[in-house]
Amino acid sequence: MSNVPLYRRAIAGAALAHNFSQAPNPLVIEDQGNQWTPAALERAGSTLKALNRMAKRPPVHILFEDITYTVNTHRGELRLLHGVSGEFRSGELTCILGPSGAGKSTLLNILAGYVSNGVSGRVTVNGHPRDMKMFKKLSTYIMQDDLLQPRLTVEESMWIAANLKLGLELGKAEKELIVEEILVTLGLWDHRNTRTECLSGGQLKRLSVALELVNNPPIIFLDEPTTGLDIVSIRQLVVLLRLLSRQGRTIICTVHQPSASLFALFDRVYVLTRGKCCYQGAAPLLVPFLAEVGHVCPTTHNPADFVLETLLADGESAAQMSELCQNGKLCRKLDRITARGGRKPVLHSDDSIQRIYIEHVTKEQTQKMEFPTTFLTQFCILTKRMFVQNKRNVINLWIQLIHHIICGVLFGSIFFGIGNDGAYPVVNFKFCLSCIVFFMYTYIMIPVLLFPTEVRLLRREYFNRWYSLKAYYAALTFASMPVMVSLGMLFTIIVYLMTGQLLEWNRFVLFSICGILTAMCSEGLGLFVGSTFSVTNGSIIGPAIAAPLLALCCYGLGFGPYIETSMKILMSASYLRYGVTGYSLALYQHRPLMDCNIEFCLYSDTTLILRDLGMTNDIYVVQVVGLLAFTVLHRMLAYLALRYRLTAEFSNKFMSYISKFLKHR
Repeated sequence: MSNVPLYRRAIAGAALAHNFSQAPNPLVIEDQGNQWTPAALERAGSTLKALNRMAKRPPVHILFEDITYTVNTHRGELRLLHGVSGEFRSGELTCILGPSGAGKSTLLNILAGYVSNGVSGRVTVNGHPRDMKMFKKLSTYIMQDDLLQPRLTVEESMWIAANLKLGLELGKAEKELIVEEILVTLGLWDHRNTRTECLSGGQLKRLSVALELVNNPPIIFLDEPTTGLDIVSIRQLVVLLRLLSRQGRTIICTVHQPSASLFALFDRVYVLTRGKCCYQGAAPLLVPFLAEVGHVCPTTHNPADFVLETLLADGESAAQMSELCQNGKLCRKLDRITARGGRKPVLHSDDSIQRIYIEHVTKEQTQKMEFPTTFLTQFCILTKRMFVQNKRNVINLWIQLIHHIICGVLFGSIFFGIGNDGAYPVVNFKFCLSCIVFFMYTYIMIPVLLFPTEVRLLRREYFNRWYSLKAYYAALTFASMPVMVSLGMLFTIIVYLMTGQLLEWNRFVLFSICGILTAMCSEGLGLFVGSTFSVTNGSIIGPAIAAPLLALCCYGLGFGPYIETSMKILMSASYLRYGVTGYSLALYQHRPLMDCNIEFCLYSDTTLILRDLGMTNDIYVVQVVGLLAFTVLHRMLAYLALRYRLTAEFSNKFMSYISKFLKHR
């Protein structure tokens, strides 16, 4: 801890009196170098004094009764939870245990508010019906995947979370104190300058918790937090969660199969199988409960393994256990525990918890703020974060730069010097089509391939109410502009000069505007595809959408005046048509005769070219307006698709509809 600030070490030193004797055989390993061990975490665990003092939150008890969850499948309705009940209290670390497919993650999703469709039953918070708007402000959901924003250091990630989640509630000095305090407590202080992609699995888990601790949520949900970790990292994480619960938080996590030592660290165990609750109560009381139904756990056996083996091997025992605990309604209280030398979790009285909760709710309602920060503040913070990430993504920038230069030189070589040659006007039009194809496929495929990963990162932050989706989407749109404009202009300069187009500033500017707008419009379409589909499906859907749009944009070559009315309507639905027309008008409208090095050049008069392309009566401004309109349309569709993609219900409904459609066919 040599790099820890002096006042921070003093706080950690003051916490040495904290007693952790309840855990069996605690590891007594001191902090060595940069590695934080359970003993070090234990001493630091009670040092979140500044966080608890500055960002006050009420303790929360959660009671749920008769929760039933039904989903629609191609075979009909499928019930995943069958009227389960339970209670999770402040100051306790709760483990939801059960075999695969028992409904653990489903119950966690329902309690966290991540899933609401198809759910029946009653959930109360501190005795009041759950208000989801208020509940999401008090809770946080740490999902199974350790997906954190890349190319940011630990400290930068913490500062972004602090600025977004605390807003004007605290000043800069107070936020700095809280950030340092959390990093020290979670053993990440020595790694504060390390980028997230360089962290180990255990450090990523702890950083996930650290980011959500910034606003001091009283309720923390974790889905399979021990997945992918070694036994030492798992124990460190569970010890840390236990310490955090001791400060009055309600911490609920799903665990697949904990070891015996880890099982003893949990205050409350909730056992699920086949969508029913088979036990709810203190961990030490599970073995006596199993003995009541005739299953005696050997003293050398892991209770967690034994109960899972019992449930999987004997369906009758599971039904008997579920009936005995009344499907979760019968709660075996923690105050029945008399562990030797141990102490019970600090539980608040129901009266005090009601009063504190009502005072907090009243305060929140008077502020009338949906998020801790304003739209403008969120936009600025997110834009700055995206700029930093784009700047540090050096490989991606180099790939795009080389791609634009190589394609520019290649196109310039293919169509070299034909810009003012009256003998090759059709070739020059093909050059315009080539530029359109370049901007279309380049800026459609980038978000199609990359954005689905970003959606997975966004899901956690958005659900935990870091910011509004509007602010994120505005920042995403704005942050991509500098690279798009600079690289697009580089490509345009190369091809414009190499193909020998007229060196007139007004024509070059008009030509460049069409290219950049086509790129913006294509990116919006790519965002729509990337927001709706996975990378695999999007890489098929993207080109499949672009191909007919490209065919429509060049229809009528050579017989422009005779294009059918129906085809004109279809062509107007292709944004690429506006781009090609804009390019052609920029190069051919209001210009002198083209050079002719042969005996006769029919198209030296450029009005004839525009006539045979069906563009005689077109106006450049209309093409720009059309591109802008399609840009807005594509980005609105992408926003709506992204909004629905971020809800689990949308994915379930979508797949259900697809299954029904395929079945009926």
